[in-house]
Amino acid sequence: MTISNGWLTQAEHIPSPNCDDRPHPEDIGLIVIHGISLPPGEYGGDWISRLFTNTLPPDGHPYFQEIHQLRVSAHLLIRRDGHPIQYVPFDQRAWHAGVSFWQGRERCNDFSIGIELEGTDHTPYTDAQYDTLTAVLKDLITHYPGLSWQTIAGHSDVAPGRKTDPGARFDWERIRQAGKPV
Repeated sequence: MTISNGWLTQAEHIPSPNCDDRPHPEDIGLIVIHGISLPPGEYGGDWISRLFTNTLPPDGHPYFQEIHQLRVSAHLLIRRDGHPIQYVPFDQRAWHAGVSFWQGRERCNDFSIGIELEGTDHTPYTDAQYDTLTAVLKDLITHYPGLSWQTIAGHSDVAPGRKTDPGARFDWERIRQAGKPV
C-alpha cells in the first residue's frame, strides 16, 4: 500500500463532501477502527458510500429514514472482501468519531484517521479485511510519525457508552500481533 497526497493509491476513491481542514494538519496521532453495515446487519451494495456522500435515499430502507440527513464520513472503508474505498484524504478531517476523547484530548476527528470495517459488533470480520487493514495500518504508521501500533483504538474506546463498534468480535490480538517486530 502507498499513500500519495493523502490518498491510498490502491484504494477506490469516492470523495465525500463531509470533511474539512484539520486544525493542525501535522497532528495525526490516532487511528479509530469502526464497524458499519447498511442496512444494519446487511452487507454489499453502495449504501455506505451513499451515506458518506449525502445521497442515501430516505425511502431505500426504513432505517434510512433515521439517518439519511446525517453528514458523516470516514477516511477509509474496508469491505468484507478486503476491498478498500477511501472517501477523505488522510490529511483532512473526516467526520467519523463524533463527540469523543482519547488520552485527555477531546474532538478526536481533529487528530485521528477513521477506518470503517464493513461488519457488525456480533459478526466476525473476515480474513480479507484483516489483511487489508494490517497493510493499511503499516503504511499509515510509516507515513505519519505521530502514529504507532499503540495509537489504534476502537470507536467504543473514544466514545464509551455511546458507541460499541467495532464490537466484541473484532480481533484486537490479531492487530497487536501484526504490530510486533518480526
